[in-house]
Order: sequence, then structure tokens, then C-alpha cells
Amino acid sequence: MSGQCSDVRDPGLTNALTSQRASAASEDQRLSALLEIAKILALQHDLEDVVARFLCCLIATLEAADTGLFFLYDQASDRLTVCGAHGYDPDVLRDVRVAPGEAMSGRTLQAGQAALYSSAEEIVAMQADLSATNHELLRQAAAGLKEPHSAVCVPLVASHAKVGVLVLESRSGRARFTRADLPFLEDVAYLIALAIENARLRDRRPTTRALEEADRLKAELISTLAHEMRTPLTSIKGFSTALLMEEATFDPETQREFLQAIDEECDVLTGLIHDFLESSIIDAGLLRLELEPVRVPRLARIVVNEVAHQTAKHRIVVDFPEAFPIVEADPGRIAQVLRNLLDNAVKYSPQGGIIVVRGQVQGAHVEVSVADQGVGIAPEHLNRLFEKFFRVESGPGRHVVGSGLGLPIALTIVEGHGGRIWAESKLGEGSIFTFTLPLERGAERGHG
Repeated sequence: MSGQCSDVRDPGLTNALTSQRASAASEDQRLSALLEIAKILALQHDLEDVVARFLCCLIATLEAADTGLFFLYDQASDRLTVCGAHGYDPDVLRDVRVAPGEAMSGRTLQAGQAALYSSAEEIVAMQADLSATNHELLRQAAAGLKEPHSAVCVPLVASHAKVGVLVLESRSGRARFTRADLPFLEDVAYLIALAIENARLRDRRPTTRALEEADRLKAELISTLAHEMRTPLTSIKGFSTALLMEEATFDPETQREFLQAIDEECDVLTGLIHDFLESSIIDAGLLRLELEPVRVPRLARIVVNEVAHQTAKHRIVVDFPEAFPIVEADPGRIAQVLRNLLDNAVKYSPQGGIIVVRGQVQGAHVEVSVADQGVGIAPEHLNRLFEKFFRVESGPGRHVVGSGLGLPIALTIVEGHGGRIWAESKLGEGSIFTFTLPLERGAERGHG
């Protein structure tokens, strides 16, 4: 990597790089916030304490956020109540009862979708149908605050059940919420919904050995997450700090290298967080499969095209018979299995080579395999590949970043379809991962 310093004279390039630096710093801050939220989820048990800490973390992370409200949905009364607030008088809010469809929060609960309000006029219009009692209570609780000029409302949903609504408001005029904030807030809302459901379950039953074991596993999960996130976060922090240094300027090529490294590390972090969220869903018994007719060869080619763009060292070949059966499966989940197996094949064949995705019919099921020419797996490790957090070392001095959850997730998905998954390997020669999917009786034959 070149480290030569020079003056950047092009104003357009300077402005673009400044914007990219700000974006990288913002992404770094939000990923750190997700890690902090994950720690809260693991270590805090009291519901009010969890909600208060979540709100503080979000207000500190988002420049536009000045005040916030957490509404919990009570199914018995069919009303939203305030569980936590930032910037409001919490004692006044205890009597607020918002009906589904009422004002911003009630509409968000009813619609089940995040909503962005970009102006003070829009907020006033959406709050116009607040009951007189709720309007007066919210007015008193916000006494002394400026009127909000933008807001976001995000539904909290766990296991397809309505849990509540998160409302964040911008009042100071420093910044406004934009649509770019919604994906991050939706991820946060999912974590919050899980935390609330876990807290409710604890309140409903006494502590048992099973709960203690669940807490131990959750702490182990967070410990692994923190360890694996440390390397990419350190890299992101180092490159972004260098770019933000006022006393040094870098030539455009070096700046692009720095930004590309930040972008790649953010992808690594996104993958880690996704795996941990998926693992939480599976541990809670909430995995749902949406079955439909699937052309596996076509699905495989789509996934291969995605992975092929991420590596220049590997050639990926797709080999399916021309007439391959259509199977009943969840296309998104099977794509997830294929993507995981292909990512592993790329990671564990660092010198490159050919990766082959092959399909064949075997009696009452189809087999799909992913074969690489990588470092291979020792016989004593083959039986442990599908254990949580277990990862094969790829060689001396070379650590492959990963959660150790990809293969256990793939196992759960495949077994959920009524199939099997296994690995065959020889050290120094590569590995083959194979999974099966059952064929329905009289399955239609068609071109992939």
C-alpha cells in the first residue's frame, strides 16, 4: 500500500472524499453502537433498565436524535404504553394510552412498517388525532422542549408478534432524519424487541437451571462477538482516523485504498452481526420456512454470481443436469446455505483454484454440493464442523474472521427442510460440503 503524502487540489475530489470520510466515521459509530446494544442485551435483565440504556445509546449515536419514546403494546388492553423516554418527564407519561392507528406511534404499530416524518407540519398533521388526554399528557411531559421538526417511528416485532414502537425526534435543528437512517434503526428495533421479549419471559417464570444455561450461552455469544469484531473495528478506526487527520493529506490512490479497506471491513462486521441475529432466532425456536417451488440450478447461479464478484482468485463452476427437479423449499434460506458454503470455500482456499457447485438426483431427494481445492480439514475436526463457534484454522499465522455460526445455521435450515448436510475432506486437497433436499412425490421436472 502506498503511503505517499501530497496535496489534493481538485475541489470536487476534496468534497467527495470529505463526504466519504464522514460516511465512514458514521458507519464506524453505528457499528460500535450495535456492539454496545448487543452487550446491553446480554448483560441487562431489568426491562426498564434495558430500555433506558438502549435509548441513551441511540441518542448518542444519531446526530439527528434529541428525544425518544419507547411504547410497549399491551395485548389485553389493546393499547400502547410508555415504557421509557429520553428528554421527557417520565412521571407524566405513565398515564398515556395510545390506541392502534392513533397518531404516529399507533399508525406505525398498525402498519408494522417504519415511518419517516420530514417536517414539523407533517408531524403536527399525524398527531392531530391524538386523544385530548394523550395530547395534554405529551404536551406536559415535553414542557420546555422545542417542537420536533423531523421524526422516525419504527415498529418492534418479535416472532411476528407486535411488541411496541420506537419513536425518535429531532428538535435542536442540528440535523434531520433521512431514509438512510431506517435500515440501522430497523436492525436496532429487532434487537430491542428480542430484549423485551426475553425480559418478559424472565418476569413470567422463576430462574431455573435452563435459564442459567441460556444466560451462560448468551454471555459466550457476546464474548465471541466482541472478540471477532475487535479486528475489523480496529482496522476501520485506524483508516478513518488517518483520513480525518487535518495535519496530513494523502494522494487520491491511497485515500481510495483506505476507503476500500473500510468498506470491506464493514462488510465483515455486517456478516458477523447477521450470523448472530440468525443464531438468536434459531435459539429462540423462531425459524420460519416459507416453502414454494424452487429451481435450485437457477438459484445456485444467482448466488455464484454474487460471490464471484468478491474474488478474483477463484473460478466458480455450476454443474447441474439439464432436467433437474423443482423442489419445495424456502428460496431465501437455501440461498443462505449456498452463500455460506461458497464463502467458506473461498476463505479456506486462499491460493485460489476451482470451486464447483454440483447437483444430482439421488432417489427420493436431490443433492447439492460445493467442492473446493483448499487447505482441507483434518479427520478429527469433521464431526465438529457444525458445532457453534467451532472453526477450522486455515494455516499458521492466518486467522479467518468469522462467527463460527454459519455452518450450524446451515444445518438448522437444511434439517428444517427434512434434509441432511455433511462434509468430506482431505488435508491439502480440499473439501466437499453436501446437503440434500427431499423430493415431493411426483415432483415436476423442469429446466434449471
